[in-house]
Amino acid sequence: MPQFNMKNSAGLRLIIISVLALFLLIPAYMIQSVIRERQNNRDFAIREVSSKWGDPQIISGPILTIPYLVDNYDKDKNLISTNKYYAHFLPDNLDINGEIFPEIRYRGIYEMILYNSKLCINAKFSLPDIQSLSLNSGAMVWQEATIELGISDLKGIKDVVIFDWNGTKFTANPGIPDQDVVKSGIHINLNFDRTAKSYQFSTILDINGSKDLQFVPVGKESVFDLKSTWSDPSFSGGFLPLERSVSEEGFSAKWKIFNLNRNFPQQWKGNQHNVLASAFGVELLMPVDEYQKTMRTSKYALMFIMLTFITFFMIEIMNKKAIHPIQYLLIGVGLVIFYSLLLALSEHMRLAVAYIISSFSMIALITMYTKAILRTRIVTCIICGILVLLYTYLYIVLQLQDYALLIGNLGLFVIMGIVMFITRKLDWFSMLSSKNEIKKD
Repeated sequence: MPQFNMKNSAGLRLIIISVLALFLLIPAYMIQSVIRERQNNRDFAIREVSSKWGDPQIISGPILTIPYLVDNYDKDKNLISTNKYYAHFLPDNLDINGEIFPEIRYRGIYEMILYNSKLCINAKFSLPDIQSLSLNSGAMVWQEATIELGISDLKGIKDVVIFDWNGTKFTANPGIPDQDVVKSGIHINLNFDRTAKSYQFSTILDINGSKDLQFVPVGKESVFDLKSTWSDPSFSGGFLPLERSVSEEGFSAKWKIFNLNRNFPQQWKGNQHNVLASAFGVELLMPVDEYQKTMRTSKYALMFIMLTFITFFMIEIMNKKAIHPIQYLLIGVGLVIFYSLLLALSEHMRLAVAYIISSFSMIALITMYTKAILRTRIVTCIICGILVLLYTYLYIVLQLQDYALLIGNLGLFVIMGIVMFITRKLDWFSMLSSKNEIKKD
């Protein structure tokens, strides 16, 4: 029976190396799990601080709500009951302008973006057209009319809110009485005066929030002006700004939205429409999400391990000098530890600096180990150069987020072409034969 000598059989060693590469995916996936766990810890810390300061805010309104009564009769036309419902009327014009004051807060090693915003809200209402809703004046409970302003998280309100309605000032009350349109917010009670043809509303809102601030365009014509010193905004939601300016000093943005741009009317009965679906605004982005980029880096683990192993295997073939599978395993473990080291360092410093330190450490470690096991300066320099190219290539791919897939595949294509070019004249049958003797150290 033929005896298989692992040292003299390049084919057997190639199989073992491939199995080792696949085996090393286990710790690589475990590191990805750690990244997700640390990211969840960060998100939990952000939610905990935001819950005390103010969650992301959505401002909806103002909305004029007037109750109306509907009598129910039996078949003999006897009154059985009277139910109360609500009709909602939106302003003709809505003008909101304000400033967002961002602030970085820390919980342990985690940082988060919070803000305080001063908003000046002005609106103009017309006399409600109840006939268009098939209602009559006798059914309306005018004395129970309310002006409602939806605020998604009331904890963020930092001062008493005063509503100015046609020159009369009212102190706002918490809660929304009917909750047909919005579930959370503040309101005032009105004894509605039907003698006026138009009504002016204004208020100043001093509110805290976190991450993003959004609005619902309830006006027939809605104009929003926002500015901030935050230099990395993301304009989100149903509408993009008509005008915007973003620089290192901050941003300014202006929206102009008409009722034809959204999917709900100026007046309706009950809870027929979901106005929050038309919310839009600005999100204050953190400049770097270290966990997202570290996760993207870890997804290249198999490619790094395979390319490094292929390089060492080609050196074996060319120099006829065997490298033991245990040595391959140690090199592979070093490659995997890079991602864990990058994760740990990126929580305490900029990702670019963490990447440089982690990659330099791994390159130095593997280079010195290569020099120790192969004892040739030229081969050691080749390994060092290849590792530098690989880590540089990976860093470039991470920076080109929109083109990462394209650059990644082009890089793999070039690497495969180089390997095929170098090995084009090799006699693989002879190389992988168990008769292919390897030099002893």
